[in-house]
Amino acid sequence: MNITRENSDALNAVVKVEITKDDYSDKVEKVLSDYRKSANIPGFRKGHVPMSLVKKQYGKAVLVDEVNKLLQDAIGKYLVEEKLDVLGNPLPKPQDDLDWGADAFAFEFELGLAPEFDVKLKGKKAITHYNIIADDKMINDQVKHLQKQYGKLIPQEAIDEDSEITGKFSNEEEGVENVATLSLDKIKGKANTKKLVGAKVGDIITLKTKGLFDNDHDLMTYLKVAHDDAHGLDIEVNFEVSEINKRELADLDQELFDKLFGKDVITSATELKERIKADSEKQFAQQGDQKLLNDVTEYLIDSTKFDLPAEFLQKWMQTSGEEPMDEEQAKSEYEKSEKGIRYQLIEGKIIQENNLQVQFEDLKAYAMEMIKGQMAQFGQMNPTEKELEDIAARILSNQDEVKRLSEQLMSQKLLNFYKTEVNLKTKEITYDDFVKEFYS
Repeated sequence: MNITRENSDALNAVVKVEITKDDYSDKVEKVLSDYRKSANIPGFRKGHVPMSLVKKQYGKAVLVDEVNKLLQDAIGKYLVEEKLDVLGNPLPKPQDDLDWGADAFAFEFELGLAPEFDVKLKGKKAITHYNIIADDKMINDQVKHLQKQYGKLIPQEAIDEDSEITGKFSNEEEGVENVATLSLDKIKGKANTKKLVGAKVGDIITLKTKGLFDNDHDLMTYLKVAHDDAHGLDIEVNFEVSEINKRELADLDQELFDKLFGKDVITSATELKERIKADSEKQFAQQGDQKLLNDVTEYLIDSTKFDLPAEFLQKWMQTSGEEPMDEEQAKSEYEKSEKGIRYQLIEGKIIQENNLQVQFEDLKAYAMEMIKGQMAQFGQMNPTEKELEDIAARILSNQDEVKRLSEQLMSQKLLNFYKTEVNLKTKEITYDDFVKEFYS
């Protein structure tokens, strides 16, 4: 067997594999001999079928199969030995005139080569890492929400601005019929609130859905309409009032604190606010980190310049998926996935050059820490090392879980690396302002 390579350019190459009879004949003979032992052909006893007949019936199929096995094995070893970093998989060049009756064969494979490039981690312009804080307004709102949640419902005769209302939204023509409970402050627009204030049980109020709530998604909650229908929905609905209550706030006392966090964990309103702030900012930190990860990813893609073997990748995409694609479909798919391909290459280089690979011991420790946190949520504060190891072993025996946890751990490793190596600046921002700026 002889393998040669010719580089078309820095990103494309053709590998030629020449196979002679000596490479495959022994393997083909062995397979045919095994066939002969087990072949059931009318007129011959099992194991006594003439080899010439076995070759005539199975010879070409066995030859093709063994040659293909040789090819796959040879190409795989060649890529490893030559340390070739390829994109996609080698693509065999079509050979319509291949003569399987010959003793020797030659096959050609197209390769898409990974580009050479350098990653510049520190840009001139600093990337912002947002430190999201819970401000006094948010903490006080959360305290009030908890007081409402654990407070008492007091029946009212008529709706006022502090009422909690239960009623049925309906529009027969549009198929809307849903009973919902909401506070009056959920309703937007003076015209709408004016219609509701003063209404009593049994009253039917006609409301327009456009601008009824701050967010069209609330229509999904209160009217039970589909997501696509909720956006821009502009119809009239009847709201029949069935219950009116006012929620009396729960006292900020030890009884409430114990209900929320367990006996004597929190003993004052000040401690409650401190706990709300700490818990909230712990969650916000994850959102700030995710924003940082996204921004660093965008920076790296934009600042790291290199070409890709686009034509090869589009050709590879035509046959690599579950469903074959034509040229136009592959071109469209490539354009959608090009950024992702670029970042995979950049990320791979960063991981390799900085030894950030996920090792099994790292994964095991990460899984055990995650399990420990989950057990603490259910009151199991001091699990033994053996308990943690046994649960981790069960989780890590599942390949899907291994893949999921490995991706999480790698993201964490990269995030920690970026925090120390990328040019960053920290900006303090309230959660409300963070949401308005990036998600509104």
